[in-house]
Amino acid sequence: MSKPIIDKAEVSIDFPDKYYHGSFSHSCRYDVKVDEDGVHITLDQSGEEQRHVAFHLHHHLFSGILESMADQITDKNGLSDLHRDLLNEAAAKLAHAAKR
Repeated sequence: MSKPIIDKAEVSIDFPDKYYHGSFSHSCRYDVKVDEDGVHITLDQSGEEQRHVAFHLHHHLFSGILESMADQITDKNGLSDLHRDLLNEAAAKLAHAAKR
């Protein structure tokens, strides 16, 4: 079930002969699905400038991304208290859901 994007996402893809860049904000939606292979994330913008981005991250890669995020989050990186609280709540929910 898709949800509204409450902040902003930017996507860029750089191929040898083409460059794509797009933003997704409040009027857009996202969807996340998890299966045995990994995490599927889509971003959608409807209306005049329709955009659709989809990517699939296998669980090992997604776990590595989460670990890298954890390594990057320090008191010095400028994360606001609000963003820290949001990340802590989401991480706790993910940890609880991932338990057997």
